Amino acid sequence: MNLAEPKGGRSPDARAVALDLLGMVLDRSTPLDTALTHSTSLAKLSPRDRAFARLLVATVLRRRGQIDAALDEKLSRPLTKHQHQVRNALRLGIAQLAFLETPAHAAVDGSVKLVRRSGRAGMTGLVNAVLRGIDRDSADALAPTPEAEQRNTPDWLRQSWNAAYGASTATAIMAAHSAEPPLDLTLAPDAPAEEWASRLDAEILPTGSLRRRAGGIVSELDGFAEGSWWVQDAAAALPTRLFGDLTGRAALDLCAAPGGKTAQLAAAGARVTAVDVSAERLRLVTQNMERLGLAAQSVCADATQFTPSAPVDAILLDAPCSSTGTIRRHPDIAWLKTPDNVTAAAGLQARLLRAAVALLAPGATLVYAVCSLQPEEGPAQIEALLASAADIVRIPVASDELPGLGDLTPPVITHEGDVRTLPCHFAAAGGMDGFYIARLQRL
Repeated sequence: MNLAEPKGGRSPDARAVALDLLGMVLDRSTPLDTALTHSTSLAKLSPRDRAFARLLVATVLRRRGQIDAALDEKLSRPLTKHQHQVRNALRLGIAQLAFLETPAHAAVDGSVKLVRRSGRAGMTGLVNAVLRGIDRDSADALAPTPEAEQRNTPDWLRQSWNAAYGASTATAIMAAHSAEPPLDLTLAPDAPAEEWASRLDAEILPTGSLRRRAGGIVSELDGFAEGSWWVQDAAAALPTRLFGDLTGRAALDLCAAPGGKTAQLAAAGARVTAVDVSAERLRLVTQNMERLGLAAQSVCADATQFTPSAPVDAILLDAPCSSTGTIRRHPDIAWLKTPDNVTAAAGLQARLLRAAVALLAPGATLVYAVCSLQPEEGPAQIEALLASAADIVRIPVASDELPGLGDLTPPVITHEGDVRTLPCHFAAAGGMDGFYIARLQRL
């Protein structure tokens, strides 16, 4: 039952829309971005209610482990799989009580109404009692402690990060996932940073990206229509900087959509060909480039089978991955991805790397990047490639190539000379996405 579409032509309710979105993600395994894009009910809400519905869903996903633990403490017996809407209504209520500072009467009454409208009127008393009890007792599971917050990360991810980065850094990564991320922007080459920081109420990060903490609809912000900037996390802006001077050089952007790195390559003076297997996503690249006033050729093709018409000097492979480095922006990833997804992504990455390497002319550069925290998708891919290809070498990244990152802990540049950003980097300023980046060259 879709409660987000009320009868009689009434306007949708933000909590009902949030309940529908949460069900799409947790009960039907729909990525949150897809659910948001295809929700007609969300589009009918006022901007304020739309933001509230999105915040409700994101908060439940960020804090799901804590919320479920607190909920299970209060239930004398577990809810059945047929009572998923009741559980989701309770999750929304707890999120409001514990994390969004919603007045108790509004949070409790809102969830009770959702359950009644879902056809479970007989359970409204339970919902009321559970939420009142949680509001009264301040459950330990909801405490702002590292131990409580670690519940918000599935065991397999927590164990993987402990092994890869150590317990202390893993804890910092998980803590970084608990807050709403700021909006990062990459400026067009002729856009003065100080001026745009003032106009957009943003700060200039040490890496040069602009960071905006205030809300607002992106397409309505100053400079969007004119193409003065584009949205791009500070970490995502790093890979293209490792090519050096690109003026007049032919460059391939493999798996290019939605086009932030294509824009960087073109803005740096490269002759860019953007390749993506999805025609729909490639249209996003074209639209973004047109808005920005930048030029790139677009080719819809499988990057494992694509061959350019002429040799290229630079190849950027931002490979499809599990995206666990972007959980701070996409909290559904923690609950939708599994170790099998990592294995499948690693297999595709290996094929893409082999295909990209085959396109390199002697002396040409390949930059490989993934927005994943999983070692299987990052360093393991590069070590396997280097072990099997005698004519491919790693070109270590020097600290002066990425100014503004030298003082971060753990170090951004690894012992091998690759780049590893983590969500806990720039923590005081709002963190950054987790990326692994390696630079290779054909002899």
